[in-house]
Amino acid sequence: MYFTRLILQNWRNFRELDVPLRDRTYLLGPNASGKSNLLDVFRFLRDISKFQGGGIQKAIKDRGEIKKLRCLHARIHPEVRIEVHISEKMDDQTPAWRYLLEFKPEGVGAQRPKITAEKIWKGNKLIINRPDSMDKKDTLKLLQTHMEQLQVNSDFRELASFFSETTYLHLVPQLIKFNDLIGGRPLEEDPFGQGFLERIAKTPNRTRESRLKKINAALGKAIPQFKELQFEQDRISGRPHLKALYAHHRPNAGWQREEQFSDGTLRLIGLFWSLLEGDSLLLLEEPELSLNDAIVREIPGIFDRVLRNKKRNRQLIISTHSEALLSNKGIDGRGVLILEPGSDGTKVRSIDESEAIALRSGFSVAEAVLPKSRPNNVGQLGLW
Repeated sequence: MYFTRLILQNWRNFRELDVPLRDRTYLLGPNASGKSNLLDVFRFLRDISKFQGGGIQKAIKDRGEIKKLRCLHARIHPEVRIEVHISEKMDDQTPAWRYLLEFKPEGVGAQRPKITAEKIWKGNKLIINRPDSMDKKDTLKLLQTHMEQLQVNSDFRELASFFSETTYLHLVPQLIKFNDLIGGRPLEEDPFGQGFLERIAKTPNRTRESRLKKINAALGKAIPQFKELQFEQDRISGRPHLKALYAHHRPNAGWQREEQFSDGTLRLIGLFWSLLEGDSLLLLEEPELSLNDAIVREIPGIFDRVLRNKKRNRQLIISTHSEALLSNKGIDGRGVLILEPGSDGTKVRSIDESEAIALRSGFSVAEAVLPKSRPNNVGQLGLW
């Protein structure tokens, strides 16, 4: 399934938003325009759908309570509203599912987040419409979504599972290189890759070897002198490691472990592994970091080639600043969203007709669209 439409009201940077989504959606915008906050909508839906260790109360608390979630530009309507449309195929006219959630503080006492509306449509049929009669008899029920409750979500558990399988990657190489020195437990869902090697270790041997074989082939084209990538576990400590062989005049002298890998190598491995790891929505934040521009230009093509051979075409939502990445002419302009911050919050729009004409005429997104997403006064920064 695919997310095909996102509607927001009073979510972080966005007072109002209504945009289409594609199987590859690229978010463009200046710093602090809200790209990460837009990605976080899907992580929020994932978190509220966890029946164990999750739910709406925890999801909101983890984000600093409603005061941190609610848009500072909100005026009349106090509720935070999220609505998503989900389709079996990207261009289906009628979504298979629609989910709407509204919440606000209780208004008394502990100021707990209270659900003011939760609606679920299966096709065109409204199957959940809250508050319902049970909620009115026991208002404490409005402190939980139906999405997180196994005893009531049997009719739409497929949707809850779809939300809960969303994954996010913003791999920080130093967390892998210096994990022994940093110590501590990874954050829930491990968004920054601190437990990345443990994830590889827990993968069944046959699956792990298949994925590493594909990653080997890709790294051989991207990294000079690279020959082979292997997984191993320390015989004494049992700790998992990656090791890579590089061409060298002395036999076996070219082996290196992950702490010796370049940041770019680790990010590439993390990117390839995540693409191969599942079929759910994958959120990628600035995949171009630490990578040579020649590699970055190929990233959109890498997405298509890696995912083409999977049973299901995985949906990706990518935030980026990269001119090199967006210069790839294989990017579908229908999947480009431009974030435009202003005095009334950030507006999000699809490409306009003039930009679409430029793309059809052979210009890249970097040429036709990216310049419009840059800060207006950035040229004066050198005068500071």
